[in-house]
Amino acid sequence: MNFKDYLADKALLITLVLLSVLATEALLLLFEISVWIYVFIAAEMVISLAVGIGFDYLRRRHYYDQIMDILSELDQKYLIHELTGTPTFYDARFLKEYLYILSKAMADEVNSQKQNQEDYREYIEMWIHDIKIPIAAGKMIAANHPDEVTASIDEELDKIDECTENALYYARSNTTEKDYLIKPYCLKDLVSESVRKNKNCLIRNKFGIELKDLDVNICTDSKWTVYIISQIISNSIKYRSESPKLRFYAESSSDSVTLHIKDNGIGIVASETARVFDKGFTGTNGRNANKKSTGMGLYLCRKLCNKLHIGLYLDSRQGNGTDVRLVFPKGSMTELSGE
Repeated sequence: MNFKDYLADKALLITLVLLSVLATEALLLLFEISVWIYVFIAAEMVISLAVGIGFDYLRRRHYYDQIMDILSELDQKYLIHELTGTPTFYDARFLKEYLYILSKAMADEVNSQKQNQEDYREYIEMWIHDIKIPIAAGKMIAANHPDEVTASIDEELDKIDECTENALYYARSNTTEKDYLIKPYCLKDLVSESVRKNKNCLIRNKFGIELKDLDVNICTDSKWTVYIISQIISNSIKYRSESPKLRFYAESSSDSVTLHIKDNGIGIVASETARVFDKGFTGTNGRNANKKSTGMGLYLCRKLCNKLHIGLYLDSRQGNGTDVRLVFPKGSMTELSGE
């Protein structure tokens, strides 16, 4: 709180008091009294004004400085009225009551929006659960009547299934802490499960698969990690080369295990590698009519990796493939789960 600004705010009061002093002194001139009495009365009035203004300024500055200190350390700033004491001057008491009304109204609105979001998420999850039944039925019919047409239908059903999986995991991505369990797993098992999930697309596109040095244990959530690896595999399939290959291998250090997922696909333009994890970013490759990228896959991977404390990095050169690295920290399950 600036004293100069405070004085400017009190300019009218100060002016009126000084004018009152002058009027009083002028009135006293009508009486034959000592000059020291004039000086004493004027000094008393001016000093009283100065003391009153100084005291009022100090208590206001103390209160507002306290508010600013609390605000600077408070994450949920709308709770400021709960953490400040009762002010000693009326306008601050009025302001605090008004802030309380506004905070309560905002909290009610936030809770309402959270409930709406939760209801919508539950609806999406229910819809995805329901839609998977006809997808599975369609795939079963295609498998029982194999020909070129049903093979194409089966491929499209796989794409629909992948889209529904993305929608499900996106809906749950903000509440992963309610739906994950950190346990030790063999990295090879998680990679193998991810490959199995994508086996039809990998077979159709004649991918060569290499698994090497994956017999290491990591602490993570199996479901979310398999989904992340599957998304990376899906990208490798989408941006494959003429003779596609996928390599999975691990490197261990004293504090982490790094899973490399390396393909020999078309790669990424150098100027775009820093943006591939941005929400909705499709890049030059994604805008290709044959790819039809949404720009959500790697964004969702990054979001989930942050929740699970997994490092996610990508190196790529156009025409020379892509190397995606998942870095799993070594530590206790308690540390990794954030408990």
